[in-house]
Parts: sequence; C-alpha cells; structure tokens
Amino acid sequence: MTLTPRQSEILSFIRERAEVVGCIPSVREIMQRFGFRSPATVASHLDLMEKKGVIRRDAGRSRNIVLSDFQPRPELVEIPVYGMIPAGIPEGQEQEADRTLQFDPSTVRLPRNSRSFALEVRGDSMTGAGILNRDVVILEITEPRHRDIVAALIDGAVTLKRYLVEGGRPFLRAENPDYPDLIPAHELVIQGVFRALIRTAMN
Repeated sequence: MTLTPRQSEILSFIRERAEVVGCIPSVREIMQRFGFRSPATVASHLDLMEKKGVIRRDAGRSRNIVLSDFQPRPELVEIPVYGMIPAGIPEGQEQEADRTLQFDPSTVRLPRNSRSFALEVRGDSMTGAGILNRDVVILEITEPRHRDIVAALIDGAVTLKRYLVEGGRPFLRAENPDYPDLIPAHELVIQGVFRALIRTAMN
C-alpha cells in the first residue's frame, strides 16, 4: 500500500526528527508542524500509516511511534588520548591529553562508568599480542591481573607490556623475543589495563 502525499510528509518529518534530534516527535508536535486542528487528525494518519506497515506504535508511551526501518544511532563515548606510549624500551615522558577519541561503546568491552583513556603505540615490542606500531590502545584505570597488558610506569619510565606475577613479585614482559623482561628496581605503577585496540591506516 502506498502512502498519500500528506502521510509521506509526516513520515519524513518523523524520520528527520529521529535522525537529527535523536527522538521521535510526539503527536502534538506533529499536529503543530502540519497545522492540524486536533490530535485526532494526527491519530487518523498514524492509524493508516501503521496499517501500511511503515510505523508501529507502542502502547503506554507519549512518544510511541516506532519506525519500521529505523536504527537509532549509538550514543558515542568520548575518551582522552594522552599522546603516545613506547612499546619498546621504556621512556620517560609527561603525558597530556592532545585530543579525544569517540567510539561506539558496544564495540569495546568497557564497564559502564569506567575511567578510560587512550594512547598511541610506538614500537614493536608487543607485536606478538597483535599490537603494532601506531595502533591506538584503549585502557581502563583499574587493578591489573596476572597476564593483563598494561600501560606501566617502571622506575620513572613508561611502557606498554604484559603484566606478570611470579613468586609474588610483579614484572613486565614484551610480546617480542628481542626484548628482555623488565624487573622494577624501585617502582612499578600500573596506569591502565588494555581493553581494546584501534588499528590505524598507516600500519
């Protein structure tokens, strides 16, 4: 069944509001947009549009119109990118957020309300774990577990390595046999635990 010109206009208005504003217009908003004299006129159009299969309505809600073919945009999460991190020999550096990163949280397994940040990788010490030079890693600020990949401050220098605990003593290991284990002489502070990776086009 085809829509009348007015029904097509109403459908376009509903779709535009859903895509641009992020919510479905109410019956009163549709009435005001098209100059209808009463909500009953809108309801009559919506009844016919529902019978034609282009919308459906959920009972008990003021904004109860559902577009049959509309997929709402995911709410993006924004996290800071604190420059780069060596995946090689540890280097001393101060980290300041130089940009932010937006991503769909459904693509990254991060707990709700977790504290997260991102770093751009430099070096090849983690290639065995699939982390390449210039990849961006997303990390969560949380306590590490044995075998987690972590951003760590070891004796004043930062690096990206695997966190291991043997005999009650923590140390760091590369995922590349060309690099030695890193055993802290004085200090080992875990800054973030690896949660996700974004591959860059330059790899």
